[in-house]
Amino acid sequence: MSTLPRTEEPQPGHERLDEYGIRELVGVLVEDQALAAKAVAAAADQLALAVAGAVLRLERGGRLIYVGAGTSGRLGLLDSVELNPTFSWPHDRALSLLAGGPSAIYKAVEGAEDNEAQGAADLAELSPRPDDVVILLAASGATPYALGALRAARKAGAFSIGLANNPGAPLAAGADVGIILDTGPEVISGSTRLKAGTAQKIALNTFSSAVMVRLHKVFGNLMVDLRPTNAKLVRRSIRLIGLAAGVDEKKAREAFEACERQVKPAIVTLLKGIDPTEARARLAAAQGSVRAALRA
Repeated sequence: MSTLPRTEEPQPGHERLDEYGIRELVGVLVEDQALAAKAVAAAADQLALAVAGAVLRLERGGRLIYVGAGTSGRLGLLDSVELNPTFSWPHDRALSLLAGGPSAIYKAVEGAEDNEAQGAADLAELSPRPDDVVILLAASGATPYALGALRAARKAGAFSIGLANNPGAPLAAGADVGIILDTGPEVISGSTRLKAGTAQKIALNTFSSAVMVRLHKVFGNLMVDLRPTNAKLVRRSIRLIGLAAGVDEKKAREAFEACERQVKPAIVTLLKGIDPTEARARLAAAQGSVRAALRA
């Protein structure tokens, strides 16, 4: 029996991969990637527990802190930076730690992921608190940097979520909620930037999106708390107001401008026939929920 983690084992059936024709090669790689979604679906119950625990703490002012090395760390960073333009989530409440520091975003820093003490120190420098949510990512589930950060998170009483791709991974076993995305061996042996990374991306999309829905960043299925930081997002904001309020583009744009380019107050203003000041007050009283503000 192999002692290798499943993500490191050679995948049977593709021993002559280097001899495949281009179309066959592309087909095999695409087909294998599709298995990533199935691995995430199998972990849905644990993902739901992670979302529930995170929402509870974020409602009390906690932060999201992503930790990882290599591909996993970069995926965590990507999730963190997208939360502000997509959901107006504050930059200082979505942080990320990557083994090797900022330079590791572009270039691998040799040995950085093997430093458990550095992982603990990097997280400790952020002064984690009990209401913080620390998401620790590692395909192997045994990356020392991530395990060090887990140790620091547990010591601080923060809510820890360990996400890995190997059954029995210590990162998942040691966290408050462990999520195993059992993607198995890669077509290119050990290249966990393939379906292991794809599964992590799907899981992170699912986790953070579900959290933001529960924090009232969505009305119906409309992304109503985005930040219109460019022309595309301005157009999207006006379109969302029109869809939510059932008005034409002209009225949506007028409400958008009257509400200082904020989508939520514009929707409440139009649907309730009130001024922007009252709309904002209703939203504040409803913890930002458009639906609750409309019922008030």
